[in-house]
This record gives sequence, structure tokens and C-alpha cells, in this order.
Amino acid sequence: MENSYRYFENRDCKYYPCHKGIEEMNCLFCYCPMYRLEKCPGNPSYIEKNGKRIKVCTNCIYPHVAEHYDAIMEILKSQNS
Repeated sequence: MENSYRYFENRDCKYYPCHKGIEEMNCLFCYCPMYRLEKCPGNPSYIEKNGKRIKVCTNCIYPHVAEHYDAIMEILKSQNS
């Protein structure tokens, strides 16, 4: 996929690839904009630490799949309504 406003891949990043099992890594959402959402379309897991529930997105590639750009933008728009 060509780089555009919907897709960016940074193969020079020292963390690239940050997830295994994905051929084209969209780095546009390097930090997931849905992290704070209780319900997101990804597949997070949760751990308990010091009495707090912490979302763990290590095995989630949802924001790194280029075809999910529109869905992510819709979720973010709905959060601002």
C-alpha cells in the first residue's frame, strides 16, 4: 500500500515490527487511539496490577491493519459527539 494520509510504514523504527504476524504494518496509529475505550474492535487482554485493571494490547494488530482506518476514524468521531 502506498503511503498516504491513511497509511504510513516506518521500517526504520527501532521497534518495527512491534507485532508479529502482519505483513504490511500501518504505523499511523503507533499508539492506539482506542486504548482508553472499554470496548474496542481489537482483541485486548486485561491484567490486574496493584489492584488496577490494565488493558494489554500486545497481541492486538487492529490499528495496524490499513483497511481499518475508516472504522477507527468513525469510532473516534463517535467519542467526540
